[in-house]
Amino acid sequence: MTRRKQPKPVHQLTVKQFEAMFPDEDACRAYLKARRWPNGVHCPRCGNPHVYELHTRPWHWQCTQCAPGGSTGYRFSILTGTVFENTNKPLRDWFHVTHLLLTAKKGISARQLWRYMGFGSLKTAWYMAHRIRAALSDHPVEKLGGIVEVDETYIGGKWYNKHKDKRGGGSGGLGSGKSAVIGAISRKGNVVLRVIDNTDTRTLDSFVRETVCTKVSLLATDNHSGYRLLKDKYPHGVICHEEGQHVIGAVHTNTIEGFWSILKRGVVGTYHKVSRKYLPLYVAEFQFRYNNRMNADIFGAAVARC
Repeated sequence: MTRRKQPKPVHQLTVKQFEAMFPDEDACRAYLKARRWPNGVHCPRCGNPHVYELHTRPWHWQCTQCAPGGSTGYRFSILTGTVFENTNKPLRDWFHVTHLLLTAKKGISARQLWRYMGFGSLKTAWYMAHRIRAALSDHPVEKLGGIVEVDETYIGGKWYNKHKDKRGGGSGGLGSGKSAVIGAISRKGNVVLRVIDNTDTRTLDSFVRETVCTKVSLLATDNHSGYRLLKDKYPHGVICHEEGQHVIGAVHTNTIEGFWSILKRGVVGTYHKVSRKYLPLYVAEFQFRYNNRMNADIFGAAVARC
């Protein structure tokens, strides 16, 4: 029996490297400038690249093209239009929180951030983490190709509606107060997630057609009736868990189920409780972290989105 070759681990930014890269605020501002404007500073309002730096105010620029009067100009800073704008926390603290979110495979709670960073308020840690998650979610993902697995899962719900082996019984579906999340994952590739209101045919079918390329070599799902219309455009393989099927040749949903395990362990073990209102932000965090798992510069990719 040949053992499957494991990919080499990708070494992310360590604490020691972080401290060396960002010793002060100016180092953080210079890094943000390089990530935000790799081709040179341009106006965040109109996109004008012909702006000039205000030497009396470091890290500030002026654009005369989009100013209301046309003569005084529109002034903006390195933070204008980012999630770091209009906050009283140093940019270095924002970078530190971002780094902690990205290096924790199953996430890090606001309470843990609060203790670790020494913030005066728990709400500060919660607010900063949510703004970073919102930035990570605001980015489209290309359609998936190759062998793709699609599945849905349920997050949250009341304690008395958990599964029987946990507490109180209950089916674990939408009727139990849980929120549905659907995901499509390309084997050895990316994952696309979305919080959905229901798991009817229209919702599941439209998600697949929106996120999965029709030229995939295989689309693997379980036998949920919501996927029954996919065979007209996809090479659709179905696995029936109710009949004890788990793997039939290349047809299985083990990859997406492995991702659900990471997500649920994060929700249950790290966050303990996630409301329906903010679930899309947590889902976006896990999606970004998974899709950049082989990216040694995941921190830079995150800062560029902020």
